[in-house]
Amino acid sequence: MRTDLVPAGEALALITAGAAPLGAELVDLRNAAGRVLAKDLDANLTQPPFRASAMDGYAVRGGDVVKAGARLVIVGEAAAGHPFTGRAGPGQAVRIFTGAAVPEGADTVVMQENAIAVLDQVEITKAVTAGHSVRPEGLDFRQGDTLLRRGEVLDPQRLSLAAAMNHAQLPLWRKPIVAVAATGDELQPPGSALETGQIIASNTFGLMAVIEAAGGHIIDLGILRDHPGALDVAFEHARHLGADVIVTTGGASVGDHDLVMPAFERLGAVIAFSKIAMRPGKPLIFGKSASGGKMLYCLGLAGNPVSSLVAAHVFVRPLIAALAGLPSLAHRPMPAVLGCKLSANGDREDHMRAGARRLADGTLEVSPFKLQDSSMLATLARADAIVVRPAHANAAAKGDACRAILLKAV
Repeated sequence: MRTDLVPAGEALALITAGAAPLGAELVDLRNAAGRVLAKDLDANLTQPPFRASAMDGYAVRGGDVVKAGARLVIVGEAAAGHPFTGRAGPGQAVRIFTGAAVPEGADTVVMQENAIAVLDQVEITKAVTAGHSVRPEGLDFRQGDTLLRRGEVLDPQRLSLAAAMNHAQLPLWRKPIVAVAATGDELQPPGSALETGQIIASNTFGLMAVIEAAGGHIIDLGILRDHPGALDVAFEHARHLGADVIVTTGGASVGDHDLVMPAFERLGAVIAFSKIAMRPGKPLIFGKSASGGKMLYCLGLAGNPVSSLVAAHVFVRPLIAALAGLPSLAHRPMPAVLGCKLSANGDREDHMRAGARRLADGTLEVSPFKLQDSSMLATLARADAIVVRPAHANAAAKGDACRAILLKAV
């Protein structure tokens, strides 16, 4: 195990090294939104599977409507799902509705606005080009066409396409199972009446939201008391339930009541590091435990609320995304300019909560808040961005270039 302060970039590289999708499973279409295809997907049918009308109107032979004034005999009707079973002959028309199959013999649809029907006859009031308002068979795609590719995220558009391709189930990368726990005798669930020395356990709610947004499935281990046995039982339970990752908050430092790292080690984890050169969030335990051919990732985050959530965005999110087969969901820092001056930074990479706005030219301007204490969740909640300052950065003036992680659209 490394005993130095690991730079944040190196820590992320160690955490995500070798992380890859965990295997494929068949998922019902209704539950596939936001998931990732594990295989290429071919169309099971041709779409449309027949010549279809694009309008409400009359299906006719194109040669009969090259001039306005033609009078045709109405011989039947075709609606969506109820095709006309006969054939449209010369001088004949079939009343047709949008989406209906164009009957044999017809090759053109005259929209109803350009026709006047009286009893069993229809007068065409405007000349129509042959083939008008007819969607040919296979206009969208043909059976066997590969339309969706492995690795694509099923957004609403792709999900609708998969359904149109006649797939009831889809081969998707499995969601990583992530066990989440808060540790500490002082913690009580929200809604509790607190006694002296107790605080509300808030960290895991934001942490679980980050994990789910990155594609993970949550096992909530609840609040674990400061006793080695409590952690051992919970971690073994998580492993028994098939967890791919365990993430804890609190107990990640080196005090007498910081029990997470020894519990990870008793689980068989080889610890890579336990602290990083980052503010907030210096305590960060990372290790991996291999058992029965399955890898279990173990992450112990700091107990301070802001430290925990910042670490979740910077480290946990990209790990879960990689295991879920998603494109990188790490909050990659983007170019920005400062909206205020900043003093020189120390020996740890700093992540400063900030307001953000777009300047007239579209440039992102970020202004770190004056108070940056790692216990202040209210400050993080109103932040638009996190300004990332390298270790040993010089003092900076308003307008200087910087890098920022956007937390919300601005």
